[in-house]
Amino acid sequence: MAYKKPDVDFTSSRVTPEGRKSNLSMFMVMLGFTFFSASMWVGQQMAAGLNFGQFIGALILGGIILGAYTGALGYIGAETGLTLDMLAHRSFGRKGSWLPSAMISFTQIGWFGVGLAMFAIPVAKELLGLEVTIDHMPFVGYVLVAVAGILMTASAYFGIKSLTLISYIAVPAVGILGTVAMILAVKRGDSTLIDQFAVNSGTLSVIGGAGMVVGSFVSGGTATPNFARFSKSAKIGCLVTVIAFFLGNSLMFFFGAVSSIYVGGAANDIFDVMMKLGLFWMAVLVLGLNIWTTNDNALYSSGLGLSNIFGWSKKTMVLIAGIIGTITAVWLYWNFCGWLNILNCTLPPIGAILIISYFMNRQAYLEDKIEIKTVNWASVIGVVLGAVVANLLHWGIASINGMVVAVICYLIGYRLDRK
Repeated sequence: MAYKKPDVDFTSSRVTPEGRKSNLSMFMVMLGFTFFSASMWVGQQMAAGLNFGQFIGALILGGIILGAYTGALGYIGAETGLTLDMLAHRSFGRKGSWLPSAMISFTQIGWFGVGLAMFAIPVAKELLGLEVTIDHMPFVGYVLVAVAGILMTASAYFGIKSLTLISYIAVPAVGILGTVAMILAVKRGDSTLIDQFAVNSGTLSVIGGAGMVVGSFVSGGTATPNFARFSKSAKIGCLVTVIAFFLGNSLMFFFGAVSSIYVGGAANDIFDVMMKLGLFWMAVLVLGLNIWTTNDNALYSSGLGLSNIFGWSKKTMVLIAGIIGTITAVWLYWNFCGWLNILNCTLPPIGAILIISYFMNRQAYLEDKIEIKTVNWASVIGVVLGAVVANLLHWGIASINGMVVAVICYLIGYRLDRK
């Protein structure tokens, strides 16, 4: 009988006590997950519409909402030791789980591709002086995309150990260098941070800003169980998730806000700030590591989701997802960001159903030998209706609207099942 290597990523089983990671490792992985340039865009938009006090208020309010959502998912993932897709077996059914798996995989592959282009395009412009437009991408730009795609796919391919190693390198580097650049930018300005915020404020409410904070990461945060399941305990999984996500997201928003109000123009992240300060190679390093820590996590989640649907190994599906994301990266960057933002509204209903289902049927999640439905139609309908409401109802916070609708549908189905 051939020796079969153990699955260190526990793709379709619970994480064993031996497979759990240290608290510091989990903190690094979760913090690195939030380091993404798209969050800096949100910080730029918030700075344009809020004064400094409102900006802080929006960060806190949005952080509380996002923390409650991702913290609950972190708790569930750590206590059960199961991936998002395995949790979905119990709340959506065995084949019903294909819906959340497909939605997570599709969205995360999309953001992976966008992230590659977000690295390659500015580097091609600044390093090589090339002209990059929606209609023209130089050959060297495609080479940069390919190299970045290979490296980031490799780290996701080798699983949680590789993700942890990258996070240990990238998190301190991005955090320290980005903060130094931000401080230098403020010092070179003609006015204080508070005064600069006040220039363009008044076009956005605190509630609107909080909605942007939640919307910026709620889709990625839905995949929290995929990583939190390696925590030592449910309590640690929850705390590490809440603290890391709040710190990481807040730092990204500050990077985006400061770069916008002090550098101005087309600047939208700390890369532009460093370029203006003459810190070119530092800018390239921070940009690359910043995107890498999120992209490998996104691809890892895609691999788990596709493995659940097709039954192939996680490593095989990571390679396929990485190839697709790399080939389509430039097209995704120019054509798909709007669609990805729409898709972001479809993922919170999935997390909401997982949370309500877990706390109403906790024992079913902690046991392996249980009867699992083929499809839980109440959950499937809840996600579909929740996504529709989140995208079409222009009131309140879109992701919360979608979650409320999804939970109502699940509870109705649960009551009907009981009868």
